[in-house]
Amino acid sequence: MPTGLLPRFFEAVTRRAFGDLSIDDAPALRYLTDLLTRFVRSEALRAIRELPGRRLESVTDSLLAIQDVWATDSPDFSPGAERALRRQVGDYTLFMTGIFRDHVDRLAVTAYYEQEGRRAYRFVAEMARARSEAEAPLYRRLSDRFEMYAGALTYARKVYFRADAVPPAAWPADPLVRTLFVG
Repeated sequence: MPTGLLPRFFEAVTRRAFGDLSIDDAPALRYLTDLLTRFVRSEALRAIRELPGRRLESVTDSLLAIQDVWATDSPDFSPGAERALRRQVGDYTLFMTGIFRDHVDRLAVTAYYEQEGRRAYRFVAEMARARSEAEAPLYRRLSDRFEMYAGALTYARKVYFRADAVPPAAWPADPLVRTLFVG
């Protein structure tokens, strides 16, 4: 499991939520812990290492970037970056649908996010399977059970990310973290 206070906090919360919901999937628990830890910094929501200096503000931007990495006349031509972009789409949609469900519902993009998240994780799973990578089954489960894992994140937020659970003086300055605790 990850080290450091924030990863341990997210691991404990995710473990409790999985226990409360009777979800028995240790690899998914570790993945969601990592997802929360990575996305706790708002800039991580829009950053793709494979595309340095390029911020992707939306799911649509990410899908358009996938087209760009395949355009042979584009300076961004890099077909290998598609997997990272697809994983980012899956991670972003899972995080937003799970943690900020009310916001996603207000934007009326819930079904779209669920569809694109499932599709993204399915692509990553198939790429991992073709390369005989050990995490292929995890990505397949993230695709097949997308709504269940998003629901687990929603549950964790509502039950365990309460303002009274952490004193305000201990909150990181990042506005996204503050949003987690004050809704």
